[in-house]
Amino acid sequence: MTAAAPSGAAGSAGSGGERAELVQTLDKHRGFLRLTVRDLTDEQAARRTTVSELCLAGLIKHVAGTEASWMRFAVGGATAMAAEPVDWEGQFRMAEGETLAGLLAEYERVAAETDALVVSLPDLDLAHPLPTAPWFEPGAAWSVRRVLLHIIAETAQHAGHADIIREALDGAKTMG
Repeated sequence: MTAAAPSGAAGSAGSGGERAELVQTLDKHRGFLRLTVRDLTDEQAARRTTVSELCLAGLIKHVAGTEASWMRFAVGGATAMAAEPVDWEGQFRMAEGETLAGLLAEYERVAAETDALVVSLPDLDLAHPLPTAPWFEPGAAWSVRRVLLHIIAETAQHAGHADIIREALDGAKTMG
């Protein structure tokens, strides 16, 4: 006789279930984002190709930082999320001394931590009140599940941004 799995548990990513589907979906969009920066130099990855402030390296940096921040929220709420300050402008740029390889390695580390956390959390329904911000409804709370859906949406949106930036850089396309 085996013990009952936690609510929404899937076991390994290949065994199916909600947790595996969430991780697989997130990883698919992470893959699109990583594919978009393939074969680039640091200079190319840092270049802005549109009127926005976005560059490919900055998107990798932002998505990694955002995923890490939201997973801190998933475990410890708004206080844990705020434990590491966010450089709102710098998170979208490759800073002096940073490399695309280093940013990708950090993204891989964050992704592995997220994936392990999704499998180990006892309940995807665990919820915390959202931080106070003008873009959140006052008093609203998000479950771990909702946080994961938000990370998936954020990653997919930025993978699309990255595809546009890459196409403007050298004509390469990830998704077309």
